Amino acid sequence: MERLVYTGKTKNVFALDNGNYMLKFKDDCTGKDGVFDPGENSVGLTIEGVGDVNLRMSIYFFEKINAAGISTHFVSADLDNTTMEVKPATVFGKGLEVICRHKAVGSFFRRYGEYVEEGADLPAYVETTFKNDALGDPLVTKDGLMVLGIMTDKQYEDLKDMTQKITKIVADDLLEKGLVLYDIKFEFGYDADGNVMLIDEIASGNMRVYKDGEYIDPMTLSELFFA
Repeated sequence: MERLVYTGKTKNVFALDNGNYMLKFKDDCTGKDGVFDPGENSVGLTIEGVGDVNLRMSIYFFEKINAAGISTHFVSADLDNTTMEVKPATVFGKGLEVICRHKAVGSFFRRYGEYVEEGADLPAYVETTFKNDALGDPLVTKDGLMVLGIMTDKQYEDLKDMTQKITKIVADDLLEKGLVLYDIKFEFGYDADGNVMLIDEIASGNMRVYKDGEYIDPMTLSELFFA
């Protein structure tokens, strides 16, 4: 028996009798005026099959990350129903996004362009932003997260270490396919004991990937990944 507890832009969340949750992946995508854009904050279009490929990629990487001994919320998945069972987790604050950057592009370059060349290498640089559409997902530092009581020093250091290790797993896998990861966005939560775990999904719409110097849009990336 499942009970709907949250309706999201690209996934719905159901509570299960065993204490876990079920994520139902949808074919709705964020975008504007019918054009897909992972950075947009509203649903802009529906692409048939996108929920399926997002779930497939999430399963693939969650299994790899779990095997590497890194904590995630992933339990199992049902491709026939486009669902994923996950362990319960509490989000940090009202939701926190964690970005790991290998290249100076996107919002990083817009902010710091007078100090760095576009596309310059970055050493798995980690930054955190609050999920807040109205405020444009503002950046927040480690000190800010601690002062606001959102996480402890240890939780931040664990989150940063996990982010860099997970990013390396994803980047190395993509590189085997001739694809270069520029940056990737994650979400983390914590369990009843305060232990940090990777949550949400790991899908093509959350990463910026290039091939032979050309940007690969998320749907094409999914096709290349599973070719």
